[in-house]
Order: sequence, then structure tokens, then C-alpha cells
Amino acid sequence: MSTPRLNIVILISGSGTNLQAIIDAIATGDLHAEIQAVISNRADVKGLERARSAGIQALTIEHTQFASREAFDQQLMQSIDQYQPDLVVLAGFMRILSDDFVDHFSGRMLNIHPSLLPEFTGLNTHQRALDAKVKQHGVSVHYVSNELDGGPLVLQAVIDVLADDSAQSLQQRIHQQEHIIYPMAIEWVAQQRIEVIKQQVYLDKQLLKGPPKWINNQLIY
Repeated sequence: MSTPRLNIVILISGSGTNLQAIIDAIATGDLHAEIQAVISNRADVKGLERARSAGIQALTIEHTQFASREAFDQQLMQSIDQYQPDLVVLAGFMRILSDDFVDHFSGRMLNIHPSLLPEFTGLNTHQRALDAKVKQHGVSVHYVSNELDGGPLVLQAVIDVLADDSAQSLQQRIHQQEHIIYPMAIEWVAQQRIEVIKQQVYLDKQLLKGPPKWINNQLIY
């Protein structure tokens, strides 16, 4: 039985490397999804070029044109709703979203964050990981909640922190992991393997005690 295609809208603010990973995974058949639109809150970013090159509708809604966060979010919400997506994917979307927006898309909005949540929420995660002298660092895919970088965890990739790592080298290696696990997590949604009930994640009808981990190119449950 073939997997039905998941309709998704992707929100970006920058270069769109995760967007490209999703586009590529769809092209190879690893991800059964269709990107209805890519929306950026900044004009002239590389991610919009990536979308247009792939024949995907690319829109800009500049947050600077709105009097308040709520007004921007309201316009963004209306624009997304036109496409009736099954899932909203935040791929480097650098905006803190209002409660109304998050509530509207509750249970159907994913984000990717460059740390092993709940550690290092917010910005500058790679330098903060180095400063804290952690032995492992990584990236998390999670459902979006009203708590910053909170929400139920779906999947994490874990890498070892090397003695000579800098924030830049960590970022580069984390990016590689992001491009693997984000399409993977979205495919789980497409296959209806993931369910969120009362802020808890179920995979294949089993309650996850913790997120599955992608380590050394292997999935550890």
C-alpha cells in the first residue's frame, strides 16, 4: 500500500538548507510529501531561490511591515491556511510565535532545534555546548508548543563533541545530521506512525519514553 502524500507548508528565514534536504528527500522518494508553499519572513533569502528552482510557490511576508507580532502571525496564519496543510514545518524560521498561532496549528507543526533538548534552548547552542564542556551534542525535532523550544520530542541526532571542535565545526556537523533526521521525522508523520496525545508522543502506537536517537547512522529506540 502506498503512503499518501503529506501536504506541507515550510516556513524559513534564511538560506534554507533544511528546506533543500526536504526537497531532495521528496525527489528521491524517501519522503512522501508535497510542499504546497515556502513562506519567508525575509525577502531575498537563498531559501526562496531554492523553492522557486524546485517549482514551489515562494512567498514573502515581511514581519517588519506589521505593527505587532500578533498582526504578523495573523496574516501568516491566514496565508498558511489557504494551502490547508497537514503539517507546518519550521525550517530555520527565526521568529517566536504567538500563542494564538501555536494553538491554531497545535499537533501539526514541527520545528528543528540545534541541541539535545531540553538542554540549550534559544540561540548560540553550539558555543554554549562547548562552554558547558558536554561530551555529546546534537539536534532535536519536536512538535511546537507555547514554550520556547519546548513541545513533545520526536527524534534526536547525537554526535560526540571532539577535543578540537569549535562552534563552527560543531554547527557544520550538526547541519549534516539535521538534513538526515528532519525528512525522516516528516516521513513518520506522512506514514501516520506518529501521534501526539496530551503532549506525549506515540510511535507505532507505543508511548515514547524518550525520543528515538540517530547515532552513527543508526536509529536507536
